[in-house]
Amino acid sequence: MKKIYFFFLTVMAGAIILAATSKSASVRDGFVNGTPEIKSISALTFGTNGILFIGDSKSATVFAIDTKDTEKVEKASAVEIKQIDQKVAAALGTDVKNISFLDLAVNPLSKKIYCAVQLNDGTPVLLRIEGEKIVSVNLKDVGYSSMALANVPAEDAKDQRGRPLRVASISDMGFSDGKVFVSGLSNQEFSSTFRSISFPFTKQQEQASLEIYHAAHSQYETNSPIRTFTISEISGKKYLVASYTCTPLVLFPLDELKSGTHVKGRTVAEMGSGNSPLDIITLKKGGESFLLMANSSRPVFKVNYKSIEEFQGSLTTPVAESFATAGVNFVSLPVMNVLQMDKLDESQFILLQRKTNGDLDLWTAGDRYL
Repeated sequence: MKKIYFFFLTVMAGAIILAATSKSASVRDGFVNGTPEIKSISALTFGTNGILFIGDSKSATVFAIDTKDTEKVEKASAVEIKQIDQKVAAALGTDVKNISFLDLAVNPLSKKIYCAVQLNDGTPVLLRIEGEKIVSVNLKDVGYSSMALANVPAEDAKDQRGRPLRVASISDMGFSDGKVFVSGLSNQEFSSTFRSISFPFTKQQEQASLEIYHAAHSQYETNSPIRTFTISEISGKKYLVASYTCTPLVLFPLDELKSGTHVKGRTVAEMGSGNSPLDIITLKKGGESFLLMANSSRPVFKVNYKSIEEFQGSLTTPVAESFATAGVNFVSLPVMNVLQMDKLDESQFILLQRKTNGDLDLWTAGDRYL
């Protein structure tokens, strides 16, 4: 009997190892070794097993990069890099005036920070931050796969103000439940678009057009792209929680965003016009979930998801007063000029912030802000 039991355990252990190996290998299905032709970096987000997704709006393509950065770290070390713009410029052999920061993302496994910058000649550069070290990420001879987006604005397409539309083909990205989510513009009649792409990539991609009521603009809108979003569970259901220029906060049921559909979002807050949302993250503390939003002309906002659950209505009438707010309550945190944020671990998040003395610092904040 002991021999039979031992044999059973051996078989089960082998099956578990094989399943784990197969799962790890499956996320790299379709990968090739080579140098991806990345023309721009509009957005970064991590999937599983150290896979980094790079959204390239110039080529209207999403690249999946095997970083091989898979060492699991439960508790991240706090980060504080003062004058990071000067350190990055020095590492690239140039001046601060010649670089701009595009996006950052934390690898949920290793807790290492990946940062995208652009040189003034348009060259994108991917960096990794390890403690106080800033190192370039080699994108030559790497494992990768790619997905070209369908129905994107033409390279020479412009809006009514003469601004190029292709740069907005990818405005933000996220990853959840084996899918890459991409917000941006299409070349369709209702151009505000949300794409859902299964990973590993196939030839299929789902594309839904979006409509919102923007109370600060006193109108329904279908041609303004989501600026930043997060995926969150509210009352047991998953939602796309998105914000647009002039800061409406809008909910879209994730299961309704299917290929070929036109979905009207529910506007739950107007958070003040004359402002653009820059980044959204979701954090938890003491069993409660919170949304944090960085802004171009406002401090960081905090919203308790309980407030969103309790708000059953939808904003469908104008907010007449300039810069006024309406809908779900939110708190303005004492943190200004935050350009980028991301979750570092269960109790910490990172901020790229322009300080009052002009320095650009990267630092870690704890859950006291929640």
